[in-house]
Amino acid sequence: MTRSPRRGGHRAGAAALCAAAVLFVGCTGSDPTEDADGSPSPSATVPVPGGAEELQESFERVVDRVLPSVVQITTGEGLGSGVVYDDEGHIVTNAHVVGDAERLRVTLATGRDDQPAELVASYPAEDLAVVRLTDPPANLRPATFGESGEVEVGQIVLAMGNPLGLSSSVTEGIVSAVGRSISEGSAETTIGNLIQTSAPINPGNSGGALVDLSGRVVGVPTLAARSPGGDGSTAPGLGFAIPSDTVRHLADQMIERGEVVDSDEAALEATVRTVLGDDFRPAGVAVVEPENGGAADDAGLRAGDVITEVGGADTPDTTALAEVLASHEPGDEVEVVYRRGGEERTVTVTLGER
Repeated sequence: MTRSPRRGGHRAGAAALCAAAVLFVGCTGSDPTEDADGSPSPSATVPVPGGAEELQESFERVVDRVLPSVVQITTGEGLGSGVVYDDEGHIVTNAHVVGDAERLRVTLATGRDDQPAELVASYPAEDLAVVRLTDPPANLRPATFGESGEVEVGQIVLAMGNPLGLSSSVTEGIVSAVGRSISEGSAETTIGNLIQTSAPINPGNSGGALVDLSGRVVGVPTLAARSPGGDGSTAPGLGFAIPSDTVRHLADQMIERGEVVDSDEAALEATVRTVLGDDFRPAGVAVVEPENGGAADDAGLRAGDVITEVGGADTPDTTALAEVLASHEPGDEVEVVYRRGGEERTVTVTLGER
């Protein structure tokens, strides 16, 4: 099983899984020895060059610091990962990890026994959920969540979780991009402002921790991109994580209120559907019913209007519309091109909130 501050760091104007990879650290061995010909023996410990040794030590420090905060979550449907959020026993994870389960089992990195937990709240629109340990242990170690707005493309990150049930596993990569909007095939599952990473995200990694080399959680892994071949395999080096700013913004609400009341997600505030053209291909997004007093209603859009473009991006279907909206924030003004009675029109819409 593998979405406070304004969410998610950098904005950009834009599932599914595979085998596990584990980073082993802290290896030991004897002093280097040489064979008769002067070459190192196969059993010798080869010295690590200075720069590489420092990097390795950084990895080990981060793993020692963060891995105790990463847990395994088990439901009747499967397993995933989670991150200890506070010392009261709250754990953040993906909504798709908990599914419909209200009671779960949590395996801490610091103990072998499963701990009972219950669902606090789930927010599938951003694939985020919070669960709480029924009886939090005294040695619970919350993770430190960093500012995802400081994340830079190219920086090294580690992904920690429980891929394929291999507990406390670590993979390494870089931040490949920020501000990505990814759809799983419907408007309801389009997640915006994600961090793209080359660190492998495998089945069971979802809900874990994407960590910088300072030991701060900068994201929660949520998706691995599928190969375009249609065979269900994942595309190597294409994983996505919910930014830590988004995690904190939503998790705090779920813990305090039991639900998300301020999503900070842009919306047209209207019920819409995809319409097909004469060639039976998607040709736009029809307004079925604008919300009374909502963004679409205030801009003069009405039932039957077919939206073909938002903010300069084509919207042939609801998925495309959701991806465009995911790259904006409530209050943004965007130009909307639409058809009414065969006539093309343009209107400026001040986006509302989902």
